[in-house]
Amino acid sequence: MSYSSLQACIKDLEDHGFLKRIKKEVDPNLEMASIHLAEFKKSGKALLFENIKGSKYPAVSNLFGTLERSNFIFRKSINKVKKIIDLQLNPINGFKNPLSSLQSAFYAIKALPMKVPFPKSFEEIKISDIPQIKCWPDDGGSFITLPQVFSEDINNPGIMNSNLGMYRIQLSGNNYIQNKEIGIHYQIHRGIGVHQKNAIKKGIPLKVSIFIGGPPSHTFSSVMPLPDNMSELTFAGILEGRRFRYSLLDGYTISSDADFVICGEIDAKLKPEGPFGDHLGYYSLTHDFPFINVKKVFAKKNAIWPFTVVGRPPQEDSQFGKLIHSMTGKAIENEIPGLKSVNAVDESGVHPLLLAIGSERYTPYNPTRVPQEILTIANHILGTGQLSLAKYLFIIEEENAPDINDKEAFFKHLFERVNWSRDLHFQTKTTMDTLDYSGEGLNEGSKVIIAAAGIKKRSLLSIKPTLDLPNHFNHSFMVCDGVLSIDGNGDINILIEYLEKINLKGISLITVVDDANFVSEDFSNWLWVCFTRSNPSHDIFGLHSKMINKHFSCSIPIIDARIKAHHAPVLKR
Repeated sequence: MSYSSLQACIKDLEDHGFLKRIKKEVDPNLEMASIHLAEFKKSGKALLFENIKGSKYPAVSNLFGTLERSNFIFRKSINKVKKIIDLQLNPINGFKNPLSSLQSAFYAIKALPMKVPFPKSFEEIKISDIPQIKCWPDDGGSFITLPQVFSEDINNPGIMNSNLGMYRIQLSGNNYIQNKEIGIHYQIHRGIGVHQKNAIKKGIPLKVSIFIGGPPSHTFSSVMPLPDNMSELTFAGILEGRRFRYSLLDGYTISSDADFVICGEIDAKLKPEGPFGDHLGYYSLTHDFPFINVKKVFAKKNAIWPFTVVGRPPQEDSQFGKLIHSMTGKAIENEIPGLKSVNAVDESGVHPLLLAIGSERYTPYNPTRVPQEILTIANHILGTGQLSLAKYLFIIEEENAPDINDKEAFFKHLFERVNWSRDLHFQTKTTMDTLDYSGEGLNEGSKVIIAAAGIKKRSLLSIKPTLDLPNHFNHSFMVCDGVLSIDGNGDINILIEYLEKINLKGISLITVVDDANFVSEDFSNWLWVCFTRSNPSHDIFGLHSKMINKHFSCSIPIIDARIKAHHAPVLKR
């Protein structure tokens, strides 16, 4: 269905039983987030908060809280979007089915943004009039969690060359001047960074507009990974089946359908931003980031403030990933020759852990069946868009490979075949996800490719071996077949010395953690702890390890996934 506003979407959801109204007064300081988290946890409804302490505006959350609800919201257009994407990936299909191709081309006309007069329904307000929602106890202030930040490159201006991204916006706290300054935190590999760099080069501030609300396609488009030469506004029009409407005011672009618009300028100055409870399940800490000098703030007379809560995955933002995958299908696989499937593991926060399956086509006569082509594929993956932020990449060949979404089966298949003397490939001192604190500096860390091919080399142990652990190591549990977890605060080298004397046949990986019972209780706990709390170059050790021609090898690797002093705090309510 095509929505002209957020209000129209909310009414549609309510008419079909997808929305719950909360009429009592709620506190934006933690209470609203708690209600949201409880509703999301039970795969509940979208929430409309009608009475928010300190603000006249209502707020809505959990709009995209289930894939079912997202598919309902975009039910009239999602299949058309899939056809257009398929036509881009497989142009030959247009010749096979010309009628479908023509329909897709006609639908793509909706991609063209439409300039309209400045909306009469807008009234000027202040930042402090907005619901000041704080989600986690140690957050540095209130934040916009679903912003659509619009910017243009001064070297290549124009609505069709613009960038619309979801970058964190801090409304209050720290030393921002109330109503005059707000923080903006954007991560590495983001389009707005290119725009700001070009503005700094010319010594002029970058004008930005922040849209909040409007049709749900606008929010979703701001997180959609699109090619650099495609504006998110065009995708919003296609997805909504309704052209993106905008006006211009004093050099600022205004989304005419948004509920709120904040206009301002960014220069080269920095101020502390954060902390903020983020999507890896930890606080991103206080760092110096750019800030926006606020010029104008507008709201519709009947505006509704949309928000979400991010934290240890899965959360509502996880559903964005599912919807993106459902729309794009095999887009990434088509871009990388030989790649059959890839899974950015949500339980580990997406960027820390990638699983992949690839082909081994070029030496079918090779009896050794060692990883060859899949290593080329792995390097291609780590050079592609936001996949380049991956920290751990596990890749297997496609022959007899399990479903990539069955994560436990994937690891079992890999651990049965991996050769630890050969199949660990490190990249050190490289860029990382801005929100990942496992390295020793912002955006700094390492990566590892672990590749496995060929026949099964070992049977994995499912029963915990008998261990008499050294001092300061306490408990051991099996996480899954072949994976042993040990907890304690002892010296890893003493543990290694002890384990090298033990028969560990059938164990393919050891993880050292703060609470081995916790990580063994649920496979998702292990995925979260192991891959968010370790930096490959610093935290991968091994039994009987060697360094030969700068290549690390061992008999069994050990990942030290304990919390370190430089790590960010875990989110707790």
